[in-house]
Amino acid sequence: MSKHNSLKISGGTSGNRPVLKRFERVKILKERGQWKEGRSPVGLPKTKAEG
Repeated sequence: MSKHNSLKISGGTSGNRPVLKRFERVKILKERGQWKEGRSPVGLPKTKAEG
């Protein structure tokens, strides 16, 4: 069964997301040297995506 035309998203999902997932934020913090091993991933500081 296919999707009805009114439910399809025009342009696809090729755009940038305004919000990073938790693992993406941890990865960026590790690259910047701001991540300490053993730290809880809950309550991370706001991180802007590079690019």
